Amino acid sequence: MIGAGVVGLAIASRLAQAGREVIVLEAGSAIGMGTSSRNSEVIHAGIYYPHDSLKARLCVHGKKALYAYCDSRSIPYRRCGKLIVATNASQIAGLHALQKKAGKNGVFDLQLLSAAQVREMEPDIHCTAALRSPDTGIIDSHALMLSLQGDAENAGAMFAFQCALVGGEITPDGIVLRVNGAGEEWIANTVINSAGLQAQSVATLLSGLPPQTIPPAFYAKGNYFAYSGRTNFSHLVYPIPDAGGLGVHLTLDLAGRPRFGPDVEWVSAPAYEIDARRAASFYAEIRKYWPAIGDGTLHPDYAGIRPKLVPCGAPAADFRIDGRSRHGIPGLINLYGIESPGLTAALAIAEYVEQRLMA
Repeated sequence: MIGAGVVGLAIASRLAQAGREVIVLEAGSAIGMGTSSRNSEVIHAGIYYPHDSLKARLCVHGKKALYAYCDSRSIPYRRCGKLIVATNASQIAGLHALQKKAGKNGVFDLQLLSAAQVREMEPDIHCTAALRSPDTGIIDSHALMLSLQGDAENAGAMFAFQCALVGGEITPDGIVLRVNGAGEEWIANTVINSAGLQAQSVATLLSGLPPQTIPPAFYAKGNYFAYSGRTNFSHLVYPIPDAGGLGVHLTLDLAGRPRFGPDVEWVSAPAYEIDARRAASFYAEIRKYWPAIGDGTLHPDYAGIRPKLVPCGAPAADFRIDGRSRHGIPGLINLYGIESPGLTAALAIAEYVEQRLMA
């Protein structure tokens, strides 16, 4: 198992509990140091994704599994609900289209609200109409990852931190892995590449893997800004989605503190510095649905990177979970482009990977 983000942890936990001997190689010094710790911590309902795509199926299934798992492990979360707002009449058709798409994905609880109904729920929000998603929530993602790590270790899995893959080879006897600092080669019957932003780089190190099966990697940076004042919001608030992401939205942490983001900044390589000047564009986007936000109330918080499979301007790509049918190698699963809703879908992705290994 390569990668100890939330998806890698979910897979390791599931395979270890199924009786497999699992070793998790993680280049970082701890779990969840990449994309898993730099997102909105939102449990998505399954609204936005094309019908029958992996994103749609695994999000809807994963959401149900995640809420149940959180209840069973006392992991903090809140099913606060989300408002997707149309800020002018021309966007109302977009709400209807989202509601229809959600229904095809098995999400039937969206409620179309008038501006007056929204004001009753969120008096500070300005909109023409909105969709309410009651099943959207927020979660303590680090608590989730710690629980998954504990489940994996209790089932016998071992974690090797600061162990980056430096080479590998597909052989008739198994998959040979060479790790920095290791004095010998390891041979595995099964390798799961869940390295997130580095998944393509890891795949290129495996000699014998057909290079044409490795997709190009693109990176969409998402910047987040924290709000320094007080608010009374109880829902997440999202605009109509835009190219590359879901728009600059209002999210809440479990203590009720608001933050805004992410935007979409295409970059050539992962980097997490935030240009404070981007706040100007944030104010402009936020004021479309919250006109009263004051100048000087936003300050840089953190940034995350979405692992993209297509460049800026191209239609969004689905998850890629490549098994033998794609590359011809038994026992190897490569996960590419696991961006949002990867956190929500993590448990369902783990189940899907297990099924692919048994196929």
